[in-house]
Amino acid sequence: MKRFAALLVLALSANRLSAQQPPPKPLPTNPLQARLARIFDRKEFEPKTFGPFRWMENGKAYTTLEAQPGSKETKDLVRYDAATGARRVLMPASRLVAPATPGGTRPPAAAEKDAQLAAATPGAKALDVEDYAWSDDGKKLLVFADAKKVWRRKTRDDYWLLDVASGVLHRIGASRPESSLMFAKLSPDGTRAAYVSNNDLWVEDVASGAVTRLTSDGSATIINGTADWVYEEELALRDAFRWSPDGKDIAFWRFDQSGVGEFSLINDTDTFYPVVTKIPYPKAGTKNSEAKIGIVSAAGGAPRWVQLPGDPRDTYIAEMEWVDDAQIAIQQLNRLQNTDDVWLADRATGAVHRMLEEKDAAWVDVFHSWRWLPGNRELLWLSERDGWRHAYAAPRDGGAPRLLTPGDFDLADVAGIDEKAGLLYFDASPGDSTRRYLYRVRLDGKGAPERVTPAAAAGTHGYRISPDGHFAVHTFSTANTPPVIDLVRLPSHERVRVLEDNAAAAAAVAGWMRPPIEFFKVDIGGGVSLDGWMIRPETFDPSKKYPLVMYVYGEPAGAEVVDRWDENRGLFHRALASAGYIVGCVDNRGTPALKGRAWRKSIYGEVGVLATADQTAAVKALLASRPYLDPERVASWGWSGVGSMTLNLLFRSPDVYKVGMSVAPVPDQALYDTIYQERYMGLPQQNAEGYKKGSPINFAEGLKGKLLLVHGSGDDNVHYQGSERLVNRLVALEKPFDFMVYPNRTHAINEGEGTSFHLHARLARYLLENMPPGSNAR
Repeated sequence: MKRFAALLVLALSANRLSAQQPPPKPLPTNPLQARLARIFDRKEFEPKTFGPFRWMENGKAYTTLEAQPGSKETKDLVRYDAATGARRVLMPASRLVAPATPGGTRPPAAAEKDAQLAAATPGAKALDVEDYAWSDDGKKLLVFADAKKVWRRKTRDDYWLLDVASGVLHRIGASRPESSLMFAKLSPDGTRAAYVSNNDLWVEDVASGAVTRLTSDGSATIINGTADWVYEEELALRDAFRWSPDGKDIAFWRFDQSGVGEFSLINDTDTFYPVVTKIPYPKAGTKNSEAKIGIVSAAGGAPRWVQLPGDPRDTYIAEMEWVDDAQIAIQQLNRLQNTDDVWLADRATGAVHRMLEEKDAAWVDVFHSWRWLPGNRELLWLSERDGWRHAYAAPRDGGAPRLLTPGDFDLADVAGIDEKAGLLYFDASPGDSTRRYLYRVRLDGKGAPERVTPAAAAGTHGYRISPDGHFAVHTFSTANTPPVIDLVRLPSHERVRVLEDNAAAAAAVAGWMRPPIEFFKVDIGGGVSLDGWMIRPETFDPSKKYPLVMYVYGEPAGAEVVDRWDENRGLFHRALASAGYIVGCVDNRGTPALKGRAWRKSIYGEVGVLATADQTAAVKALLASRPYLDPERVASWGWSGVGSMTLNLLFRSPDVYKVGMSVAPVPDQALYDTIYQERYMGLPQQNAEGYKKGSPINFAEGLKGKLLLVHGSGDDNVHYQGSERLVNRLVALEKPFDFMVYPNRTHAINEGEGTSFHLHARLARYLLENMPPGSNAR
């Protein structure tokens, strides 16, 4: 019988492997297409990540999920001692198996020695664990499994609560409709779980299974405890509720979407007749959702509403956290996002008083790294009030914030706090915006910041610091090397152990990394120098001329000239270089480089205008200083905001850019959402000229070169509508162009078998057809 069981396990494993890994499709015979197939179809070069991991016991240990051999679905939960590396399986995959009876409780079974055997039991199923969360006392484990997409992100899960001591596995929300649960969270004492179902908040008692409904008005227009479009997409808010420290109350966001304009997505292909899906989506200058904060007893009852000032449709509640059992801190921005207030709300009455006010002539950036410093008397706050982004300690009583990171440099983000030692860790790179390093500074304001990352380790470093500040999970990469993840001791930065070396990925791409990416600065006049990078062909000969393909973002939401691993997009650029192109990128003014407030906010009210001038000036300077670049063969390509910049460059600088490939662009800024576009442009009713000057659709008559326009018709972020309007404009102008539509694809254009490869192969073919590589002799 044991032999039969072993054979059954092997058979199940083999069948599962064969189902998960069909034979790869033959590679194309064309070398460039073959490279693209290896990148986007076979995914041969994807680096491994580490986790999901969680610090435990104040940093003494950490846990992570580790897949069992031969399966991606069955995962053991493993504990490691941070200092020694001692490994212990806390929860084998065999105990993470859903019961055969729907919605029930699965007690531990001594016979369940193997996850495959358990999954073979009729009706039982091994959980596809996506993530997990520990109770504060470490005795219960909340497992997020079998996640399902809501638009682009997996935000609906099945939730299972595991009692670590007994091994009993209990499904949370079994009484609610299947696949309706979102964002389950345990109470601080681990006795209850709160979650969102059908836009209402619910609390479930873990022991009895009794369920209490906390809100009752959830509907298509009323949202409790989760986010509307604006807050999910632009403020990264998804789980929009917070347990009080004593576990008696829950504070939550409530959104009223009534009156918000609805955008229709039309699915023409999946059914016999088209299916129309309507999404409340506020375009620039139109009505936002009404947002407010409620406080409700976890035992049920009517919510108490926080009395924030202003029109709730013309303000944003960017962040909300409990300070203690008496107060909640709430971050509120006005509609123009140039005033940012922190209010302290009374738990019992909802009354508020202002603790902090931040103002800027352009806009105020929102950072989600704010936290209370030891003692809860000061809030860690990021501000550009002195012209640089610095960390401050803002007194709870409303006094003037105290500078923590002095110097003429920008802080990139907060990495962590060592409370016992009184140290703040942060990411920065003074004097070189293309890299990221770890620094630390004393919380009492004494002494200057000091670098923790070793001086010889040029590149980009990221850190997840333990609660006690003694260890960090450290990720390091460069533009030429995939990420290496290790555990380091702080502040010495001594390596304790490697967690993921990605040696296989590094070996696989090693032959493509020659010559290495060159980072440079280009002077565009007027005392302005821009950062850039360049990839040359493997057989580069400086005595010949090469076509130049520029990848450009140019908008205030991202910087591209950073010395870090760029995954598949970077490999796509390497593939183009292998075909004989020089690929380059430059960050213009207005991108969020670590160069001070004036640099970043120079584009306020005219997004796209200064960026076009900077990008064109940079290319002209490169052509003048590098004789191996062919001025008759210059192209630009990009996605989203990068696609918009490509249109601007092709339309406004047609004598420089001869070919453009624009993917999912915003041709008319008035068509994008309120919070993003208004942050950088103001309201269209007040800045009509700026919106006109920044929108490439208004300059389409300048098109002279070759244009490929690409969009997914199911794009719920940057709507296909914009590209359709641009098509009409180009047709009216009798301008020839090429157009590629991917039916029902979202903004990522990666849904469906073969889509990513098809798109990048199409881009590559367009270059080959319209700007052949050839290294022409000078």
